[in-house]
Amino acid sequence: MESAGHGESVEGCNYLLALDMEMDPIPGYQMANWEQGYGDFDLVPDFASLRRIPWLEATALVLCDVAWHDGKPVRPSPRQVLRAQVERARALGFEPMFGSELEFFLLKETYAEAHAKHYVDLVPSVPYILDYHILATTYDEPFLRAVRKGMKGAGIPVESSKGEAWPGQQEINFR
Repeated sequence: MESAGHGESVEGCNYLLALDMEMDPIPGYQMANWEQGYGDFDLVPDFASLRRIPWLEATALVLCDVAWHDGKPVRPSPRQVLRAQVERARALGFEPMFGSELEFFLLKETYAEAHAKHYVDLVPSVPYILDYHILATTYDEPFLRAVRKGMKGAGIPVESSKGEAWPGQQEINFR
């Protein structure tokens, strides 16, 4: 993105809107498929979304709008779907609000070790349930504090963090 200024874009492959969590293309999409060949679209930076990433030196993140080469938005792209839903809600007299609750597991293994074990028999960071336990989250507090500080530095307000219902499970809530 070093070369992209206001009004400029970079190209991206349309298969990006047809991937599963393992980054494998899912067949059956009209817009992006192997049979017709994967094409490109434009990724147009939305500089209003620009955020510094405090945990990576000299790094920022900017969200992009996805557009066809003629400038028309790619309607199935996530930001376009969200915009359409916000407009629909407003037309009905509602003002949409957003909050996010991220739940995840902290494990003893590194990414490479977990992959080598095929994500089976992984060891949680804490061997028991932490849900609403007033002291239990202190076990993982150094990690959780780093996440909260990083999010604050990126301009993303954290409402709370706490242990959850399974060993090693954590939750962070954003406003």
